Amino acid sequence: MQINYRVTAVMPKLEIVLGFDFGLRYIGVALGQVKTRTAQALTTVLARQGTPDWQQIDALFKLWQPDALVLGIPVNMDDSEQVITRAAKQFSMQLTQRLNRPIYWVDERLSTVEASARLFALGGAKALRKKSINSVAARLIVETWLYSLPEF
Repeated sequence: MQINYRVTAVMPKLEIVLGFDFGLRYIGVALGQVKTRTAQALTTVLARQGTPDWQQIDALFKLWQPDALVLGIPVNMDDSEQVITRAAKQFSMQLTQRLNRPIYWVDERLSTVEASARLFALGGAKALRKKSINSVAARLIVETWLYSLPEF
């Protein structure tokens, strides 16, 4: 499965995006600013078997009022889907229905590995808390999407 995350169609005006690194227990959340093409890790939302704490997501949405959402879609190295891929797509549909914003998918292959490496480099083993890893992975997902945008 190939995910085309390059934005080529006519886009609505985008300034702020919320990005998600979906997991069955933890969902990392990051904030992206289109104009500066920067992102920052925000928090990690707890989930139970893939069902997120919707109150926390609603609160983040209300606080940041994003123009769009970015979601990492996990796939295997050979582009095949895994069980969590289907769960992430279901989460994508729920986000779209609940928040009424466009959503962009990003191939998030190895984002958790990269997030772990960055955190370890900054703070050693103590920095490798699961919640931190997920929000940093969300930041990397948003950065990937931001870098794919056409020049403006």
